[in-house]
Amino acid sequence: MKYFFLCLFMAGSLLTNAQDVKPDAVFMNIKSIKLFSQNNQQSEPILNLNSSDLMELHFDDLDGYVKNYSYTFQLCNADWTDAGLSPFDYIRGFTQNRLSQYRSSSLALTNYIHYQALLPDKGCVPSKSGNYLLKVFLNGDQNQLAFTKRFFVVDSKASIAAQILQPFDNSLYRTHQRLQFTVDAKLLNPINPQQQVKVVVQQNHRWDNIVKDIVPAFIRGSLYEYNGEQDCLFPAGKEYRWADLRSFRFASERVDRINKAANPNEVYLKPDPVRIPLRYIYYKDYNGWYEESVTESISPWLQGDYANVHFTFVPDGNQPYPDKDVFLSGELTNNQLGDSAKMQYNAERGVYEKTLFLKQGYYSYTYLTKDFKGKNAKADASQTDGNYWETENEYTIYIYFRSLSGRHDELVGITTVNSRNNRTGF
Repeated sequence: MKYFFLCLFMAGSLLTNAQDVKPDAVFMNIKSIKLFSQNNQQSEPILNLNSSDLMELHFDDLDGYVKNYSYTFQLCNADWTDAGLSPFDYIRGFTQNRLSQYRSSSLALTNYIHYQALLPDKGCVPSKSGNYLLKVFLNGDQNQLAFTKRFFVVDSKASIAAQILQPFDNSLYRTHQRLQFTVDAKLLNPINPQQQVKVVVQQNHRWDNIVKDIVPAFIRGSLYEYNGEQDCLFPAGKEYRWADLRSFRFASERVDRINKAANPNEVYLKPDPVRIPLRYIYYKDYNGWYEESVTESISPWLQGDYANVHFTFVPDGNQPYPDKDVFLSGELTNNQLGDSAKMQYNAERGVYEKTLFLKQGYYSYTYLTKDFKGKNAKADASQTDGNYWETENEYTIYIYFRSLSGRHDELVGITTVNSRNNRTGF
């Protein structure tokens, strides 16, 4: 009887804490948060339901002393709002676990404690498909959140066939990419597809310009065809820029100079010009990902050092963009267009500047502009890099389904297509 009432109390307490929390948010002095499918830093953290799939979690606490971190999972709907279920409904085993694997940094000027884990632990496994937030917190108190990170659990019930085409619109033919796809929902058998089936389309793992709330143009039996001319249009942009920061002793091709007398080191990248006048040239890029790696040590997780990295963007004529903000975009800024990614205009030099505290590794990034007067304006690279339909981009399609008696959006299909591999002529 005591055990029964204890479980009720814990369930009520956890439901109280399961409120809407911003995804991919950081609340403490923590850097270099990486959550990815095991052994692949350039991947989304995706688990197949009831499988042996694992994710790797890595992060550094820059306070430099050991803390008592724990984690839990929060089930979310397709729009990343809390699903409103008890953790006992979607977690098999313990609802929270302690992070017990950590080590102090070595060979680095910056002192930090590195934490890592393989998730999910056997005693704490998601039991339903859907969007999830990994919530890491201090001292067993979910009100002391350290950070949140998105991941996905998919129950593959819907197959997706997709291809990337050029738009028919002459004004967009050379600058945009159009995604069309077909979903086979035979195993779902929805009664009202427009309401029960939800689709989210994402370009290069960005969440600021996703396409959602689209409906199939045609329904043929169990096949739903999403091929509207205006539904899934994306500006193509250009290949991402890069910065090789695997060594702070030797300057790579994109590094202008390194101040090694400073602690931490100061790394100044070469100024990035507007690339619109430059002819498009294909080269393999990371599509916004960054990879922690070092050239002069063994372990990038424990021996990688930090530096203040200075980014400089040079606008045309050294004049600021009227009515627009400039953002540094990529995994290095969590692909978010907030204050941590917004660049400041230096009127004396006529350039936009941003300094980030980054760990050694190989980074890919781009510059985006966004109209700060337009409430629903989307950021793009049309005024920094230009748009070229030949650009290699990755598109991820998420399919969600809610049954008539369901209480959350199930994730029933994920696929990623590449604009050079899934397009006629390449």
